[in-house]
Amino acid sequence: MKKAALIIACLLTFFYLQAEDLSIKKDSAAFEIKYNREAFPGDAQFVRMTVIPLKNKKEAARTKASLTLLLDGRELSSSDFYRISGNNKKNNSSVTLLAAIPLSTWWDQKDGWTLKIKCSVCDSADETLELPMTLLHKEFISETLWLDGKNTSIKTDVSPRRQQDIEKLNAILAATDKTAVWQTSPFKAPVSSNRRTSFFADRRIYKYNTGGSTTGLHHGIDYGVPEGTEVHACARGKVVLAEDRVSTGYSVVIEHLPGLYSLYYHMSRLDVKEGDITEEGQLIGLSGCTGLATGPHLHWEMRLYMQSVSPDYFLGNFTFE
Repeated sequence: MKKAALIIACLLTFFYLQAEDLSIKKDSAAFEIKYNREAFPGDAQFVRMTVIPLKNKKEAARTKASLTLLLDGRELSSSDFYRISGNNKKNNSSVTLLAAIPLSTWWDQKDGWTLKIKCSVCDSADETLELPMTLLHKEFISETLWLDGKNTSIKTDVSPRRQQDIEKLNAILAATDKTAVWQTSPFKAPVSSNRRTSFFADRRIYKYNTGGSTTGLHHGIDYGVPEGTEVHACARGKVVLAEDRVSTGYSVVIEHLPGLYSLYYHMSRLDVKEGDITEEGQLIGLSGCTGLATGPHLHWEMRLYMQSVSPDYFLGNFTFE
């Protein structure tokens, strides 16, 4: 019953959040800002900002801005805004920018949060905008996984090949290409079934058949689908990894926005290769039981600036279009 309640909560929480819509006028520009004033641990806090210069309107594209998350005045995380529209032949008097910050699943303090925007419009002095934010409480499941000999060997593998797998993936997830704006509309789940056997940010204990154990965080959602189930790209993007890995088996990683990637693990077949451009809903492979898996399923994960964030968040209008 607890898992059933959690899955309903996961699907609905984003849609209950009301987008804040602000209009702010400063010396150099007018700012139209959309963001979620309330957020949950594990979400991604996106901020959409349209900048309308009050001077030098034809130079809107020269706007530069950054987003910083503060707790009680202390900086925790920051990222740069990137352009998603504006300053083209049809509209060169404004520019629309997007920025995002991942919110850790370990944070649980409701008050004291602030989003700070620092913006330079057409080489003007920096304008500073502060946005209040509340972090809501969210429960996460704790579970124990009992590993057989095969999975114990994979989990405890310290071979050079596994280390190379980890280093390659980390290098990919750490890359941020500000021109990589592939899709800003809501994403779609990668399989038609919504039967979930594990949830985002489950707190896990891995019990080895040798008697030892380790703890960890489940970084995505496990869909309990039969082997051979079609797996589809959740959004348009560029395939940046498609290979067989020690821990995750046949795996695909797709870039969708600067620093934002979707990951698909434990597949039985891959139908894309690195460098391919995928469309939303395109077949990228079949589900399976490869790598560290206790049964057939698809593991779907989202990473923002390397940090895992709730995949359900991206099924809603996360860029406030």
